Amino acid sequence: QVRLVESGGGLVQTGGSLRLSCSTSERIFSMGWFRQAPGKEREFVAGISYTGDADRYSDSVKGRFTITRDNAKNTIYLYMNNLKPEDTAVYYCNRVRGDFITPEDDYWAQGTQVTVSS
Repeated sequence: QVRLVESGGGLVQTGGSLRLSCSTSERIFSMGWFRQAPGKEREFVAGISYTGDADRYSDSVKGRFTITRDNAKNTIYLYMNNLKPEDTAVYYCNRVRGDFITPEDDYWAQGTQVTVSS
């Protein structure tokens, strides 16, 4: 079972930016970012192939967020720009299947909190 550590969250005002990081315990395969807001179910945010040649985004973040990876560091990133209050959530990473949006593992790590104030 892989181990995941998310970091980079924080408090930011509307329109601000953050970079989230996800460190894994082994070589990165296809990976994705997910988020869960209070009272809501976890939802897909962005996914990237193990080679980095393909990605996919939720419509709500398309054009604002960018997912990247660094296999040498076993790390994926989520660059978040023009943040909105509705982006407030705990953000998680996980391995994903070929569709980029389906989590591969039942394990979920601590996550990192992103709070966007109005």
